[in-house]
Parts: sequence; structure tokens; C-alpha cells
Amino acid sequence: MRRRGRGFTLLELLVALFIAAVMFAMGYAAISQAVTSRDSLKQQQAHLLELQTAVRVLEQDFVQLAPRPVRQAIGDEPAQPALLGAVPGTQPIVALTRGGWANPVGLQRPGLQRVAYFRENGTLRREYSQPDDTPQGDDPSLSRHGPSVAGAMAAGYRGDPEAGMDPAPASGGGGDHP
Repeated sequence: MRRRGRGFTLLELLVALFIAAVMFAMGYAAISQAVTSRDSLKQQQAHLLELQTAVRVLEQDFVQLAPRPVRQAIGDEPAQPALLGAVPGTQPIVALTRGGWANPVGLQRPGLQRVAYFRENGTLRREYSQPDDTPQGDDPSLSRHGPSVAGAMAAGYRGDPEAGMDPAPASGGGGDHP
């Protein structure tokens, strides 16, 4: 009797299934690596955006530096210089008086702003307030308030490698400040 040659043998089917399984495994590994790379790229893009924002804010502060010292709350103390750099290890890292504080609502307040940068847990935090130089006899509530946090620029600053600090986290940390 003659055998018909219409179908595949069991061995041929098993080899084909093995080859298909190997190809699917390689495809799954490639897709898994692509998804991991995409997630890593998104984190790096978010970090870069935070860094660019931090540099832009720093640049704006220094470009709008006002060469005007600020009087202390108590008139007997010496005035704060317009630009104050800190000795390493002290806070704030830098404090400055800047102009260009937008006032779209037309509130009664000065056009100057006192800005200070603090280093906390490997992050850079920016605080700003109105300068403490209310003329005597004026209502201090109209021209003075405590510092408020503009937001942490965590990814925009990395710790000092010589001090043994770890890099700043990728997401904007900074505590419970708005």
C-alpha cells in the first residue's frame, strides 16, 4: 500500500511549534524591553523638564536682580544686601532682591521680591516674600508677609558628590508645600 503525502508528520509539526514558540519568546522580550525603555524615557523627560524649569526660574531671578539692599524689620539692624551668598553649609544658599514681580490684579504691594534658595535633602527649594522695608507709619499688612513656598525644584538640583549626598529624586519632592 502506498502512503498519501498530503499532511505533515508529527515531528514536522513539533519542530514548527518549537520554532514559533522561540520566535514568540523573542518578540515578547523585545516588546517588554521597549515598554521598560519607554517608562525610563518618560521618567528622564520629566526629570529634564523639572531641571529646565528650575534653571529658567533661577535665570529669571538673577536677570531681574535689583541692586537695592533691604532694610531689616527692626531699623537698628544693618540692611540685607541685594545679593547674599552663603558660606557652605549654611542656609539659605543664596538670597536676593529681584524686580519684575507681576501685579496683574493691582494689589497694593511693592514691585520687588525677596527670594531665597534653600538646600534640603538633596533638593533645591525656592521661597519668596515681599521685602521687609515698610516705611515707618505705613500699614505693614499691606506691604509685608511671611515667606511662602513657590515649590520645590527637586530634580533641578543634585547633591554635592564630595559631601556624599545621593542624587535628587526624579519626582518633585519638597514636603507638603504647595
